[in-house]
Amino acid sequence: MGSSSKTLPVERWNRIREALKTERVVRVVDLCRRLGVSSATLRRDLEELEARGELHRVHGGAVAVDSRLDEPVFEDKAEMAAREKHRIAEAALRRIASGWTVYLDGGSTVLNLARELRTRKDVVVVTNSLRAAMELAGEGPRTILVGGELRRLSQTLVGPLTRYVLDALQFDIAFMGTMGISPDGTITTTEPAEAFTKEWVLGRAHQVVLLADRSKYGKVAFARAGHMKDVDVVITDRGLSAEWRRRLRTWSVQLVEV
Repeated sequence: MGSSSKTLPVERWNRIREALKTERVVRVVDLCRRLGVSSATLRRDLEELEARGELHRVHGGAVAVDSRLDEPVFEDKAEMAAREKHRIAEAALRRIASGWTVYLDGGSTVLNLARELRTRKDVVVVTNSLRAAMELAGEGPRTILVGGELRRLSQTLVGPLTRYVLDALQFDIAFMGTMGISPDGTITTTEPAEAFTKEWVLGRAHQVVLLADRSKYGKVAFARAGHMKDVDVVITDRGLSAEWRRRLRTWSVQLVEV
């Protein structure tokens, strides 16, 4: 009996490792059913594996450690999934009605939308993205640039100072980017000051649209920037897993695939 009790945790850990290797994201309820253990036992297993640096616990489950994100420089980020981001931006453009005030977040996918907006002079654009503002500097809609601290890595203006402009405005629609969406629905980014501005915008928009290619789902970055319950629509590329479709329905998010 003593020998068996010593080997059981190791067996469970190996099965948890295999699940993370293939699925990247696992839920406590699913693992309990597969392993035939209580949630208390499984949480102790996850705590141990997290202490060993083999996973990262999130609310209701765990993600593989290499699912945590470090942010690449903007130019490298812009080249990732470039075709998918362009298609997402085209779909986003079709959601903008004449006369609307539109918020553009930072990020490479939203930058593609800024380029599409150069032909639209019937809207007002508000943005914290220097790259988006530069795209609209020569032609396009009236553009308002949010002030704040310059974050060079993302080329955005961020932090508490941004609220002074944001508090004076309301947005018909806000297009947001993200570094990752955790399994519990937390929208994450790598910098707390940027997370502050993202989350502040969520409370100022009549409709929030998240532009995120499928590589972002299940990824976890450092700072919380809101929750998927604050999002109305997700526009993404095809190939989203059945599990993530279920999660989006749970959060009452409309899914648009391009």
